[in-house]
Amino acid sequence: RFMLRELADTTGTAATPSRLRVAAAAVAEFVGVRADDLAFVDNITAGANAVLRSFPVAPGDEIAVTNLGYGGVTNAAVYAARTAGATLRTIALPQPGAEPGAYVAAIADGLGPRTRLLVVDHITASTALVLPLAEIAAAAHAHERGVLVLADGAHVPGNIPVDIASLGVDWYAANLHKWAWAPRSTGILWAAPEHQAGLHPPVISWGLDNGMSAEFDLLGTRDPSAHLAAPFAIEMMREFGLDAIYAHNHELAWWAGRYLTDRWGTAFTTPETMIGSMVNVRLPALLGSTSADAERLRSAMEDAGIEIPVYADEDGLTLRVSAQIYNDRSDIEQLADAVARQT
Repeated sequence: RFMLRELADTTGTAATPSRLRVAAAAVAEFVGVRADDLAFVDNITAGANAVLRSFPVAPGDEIAVTNLGYGGVTNAAVYAARTAGATLRTIALPQPGAEPGAYVAAIADGLGPRTRLLVVDHITASTALVLPLAEIAAAAHAHERGVLVLADGAHVPGNIPVDIASLGVDWYAANLHKWAWAPRSTGILWAAPEHQAGLHPPVISWGLDNGMSAEFDLLGTRDPSAHLAAPFAIEMMREFGLDAIYAHNHELAWWAGRYLTDRWGTAFTTPETMIGSMVNVRLPALLGSTSADAERLRSAMEDAGIEIPVYADEDGLTLRVSAQIYNDRSDIEQLADAVARQT
């Protein structure tokens, strides 16, 4: 009864909401959208694949991504472009330190005459920048081709307040298991009403052509527990106080960026408006500059009891600090000490 009759409505005609639709309604309120426009997906990658593999690109068209995009999502764009005979365009965005308007300008200037779809992060994965997404979407829509926008919000719900419907994007995919306290693996995909008719999940099942909810809510036999638990996680966040969570995490991340670079003698120029609950910090040059150097330091941090991602770029190494309510300044000081022992 639970799996076959209560969990999902694959016809879109049930008199009472299914369990997944009830859960979706609670999540929709949290992220500022209508429940009818929101579907559960396993993760951001699944949501991006749904959009990219449904979008009608033609030979000669372009799909645009950025150099700060998440690798798995960029690969999905590579595959969608390749199978359609389209071209992938990569737009170079500034590294941390630039003002928000520089990112809007870079994207507006980087879109080509044949670009049809832009895939862009709301919060970048490696550099932890909160991009001015509404302004980016407006610039894309103002392009001569009216470029549509798929936003990657993997790190957004629970990291910063979000009202998806107000951002002006066409699709928005996000995870709930990163910052919104839900179990892995649960994500969401929002689509503007005018883009739902041609949108299909990567796995086609019983809900085909019966509407977005019917198609996405049941993709065959799988464990729905994480999706159904998401409202409980959100309610727990509200018990702690959403504003208090956002404020604590932001203050700690902002302080960490200044404290760590002061300890290590590196620069920190990221505007505070582009920092949520994470911050990207430049490491001392003597620690290296290659991917092997990054992995060596990451492993050393693990040995020191610290789990933190380390990245290599053209300027050397950076690491990304994530601040949650169970962290305080002593954790950041421990990180500073552990890195200093490697120098």
